[in-house]
Order: sequence, then C-alpha cells, then structure tokens
Amino acid sequence: MSITHIQRLSLPVADQERAKHFYLTMLGFELVRDLPTPMGENARWLEVAPKEAATSMVLVTWLSQAPGSAQGIMLETTTIDEDCERLRQAGVIVEGPQTTPWGKQASFHDPDGNGLVLADPAPVGA
Repeated sequence: MSITHIQRLSLPVADQERAKHFYLTMLGFELVRDLPTPMGENARWLEVAPKEAATSMVLVTWLSQAPGSAQGIMLETTTIDEDCERLRQAGVIVEGPQTTPWGKQASFHDPDGNGLVLADPAPVGA
C-alpha cells in the first residue's frame, strides 16, 4: 500500500450550521467546501480544516453514528494555554491542560458532544 495520510474524517453532527459556526469561529478552521449532497434531505458536503492542514473534517448528518459519537480527535496547537483560555472565555468547558509523557493536552467537546483534544507537539522521542 502507499497510504500517505488521512485525507478526511467524517464527524457526525446534528446541525451542520451550528457545527460550521463552532469550527470556523471558535477553532479558527477554514471552510474547504460547502456543497449540496444527495446523502439526505437538506444535507450538505460541509468540509472544514485548520489552515494548510493535510486532513479535513466533513461535518455530516447522514451517517448512522449518532452526533457526538466521535471521541479523542486530537488537534495540534503550539499555543495550548492561550487556546484553552480563549475557549473558556467563549463558554466552552475545557479540562486541562495537563502534562503527559507524550506532551501537554486539554480536552473539550463540540456542540454535539464530539470529544476533541488540544495537544502541543509531542516531545522528540515520545
């Protein structure tokens, strides 16, 4: 096989517009695509990603998984303390950050309950 990276991650959400607002406004992601799709009534291909990221997220309403069922999605940041404070000021409940053997990290949830983790770059050798 010649797999090079994860291209997209489908993230189950209940309300695409609410999820879009959270990921663009709260996390600073960019809108990659917002197109109609035949996957369900009023469903859109709503794709977001961090700036210049290799992997994007498609905020989907048509999967059999319940909104909020995705957990442990790790987002790398170089400003974890500032990002945690910014999220808290915006009303997001953030646990951490805490230092682990593989780096500093903090956890929180999107409006649907999907579990996200902010993580600083892992130390060399970890």
